[in-house]
Amino acid sequence: MLKHFLLTLLLAALACSLTAFAVAQDSGSAAPQSAPAGAPPEGHGHRGFDPERRTEMLTRQLNLTADQQSKVLDILKSQQSQMEKLRSDSSASPDDRRAKMMDIHKASDDQIRSLLDSDQQKKWDEMLSRREQWQGRRQGQDSGAPNPPQQQ
Repeated sequence: MLKHFLLTLLLAALACSLTAFAVAQDSGSAAPQSAPAGAPPEGHGHRGFDPERRTEMLTRQLNLTADQQSKVLDILKSQQSQMEKLRSDSSASPDDRRAKMMDIHKASDDQIRSLLDSDQQKKWDEMLSRREQWQGRRQGQDSGAPNPPQQQ
């Protein structure tokens, strides 16, 4: 009798554990992937972009000088201002706004790259490459397309 009771209790605990695990897996699959280094911060929609935080991150990753930091901060603040204006422009179609946003990102990236020395440029290019790969995977998920296999 005691063995049956313990076995039943063990099976009930196992069933509860598996249910909790399945729920955690299900809710975890809907969560976005974490952003790679160089990707803009997320979590608060478009308002999550903080030029100061991004400059601090780039300073750590690229070892920016004080002069580079101030110039990068100015570029990112300008980018943020342009993006906010574009988001509030309801006269442009979503596709036009997206294209203009991509142009603004590209121009800002190019301006930042021009401030960097050759070693920093190599790291910057790697960061942009990772960001583009991450965005490509994310867009593939949004469209329902399967993810390409990961190469190790």
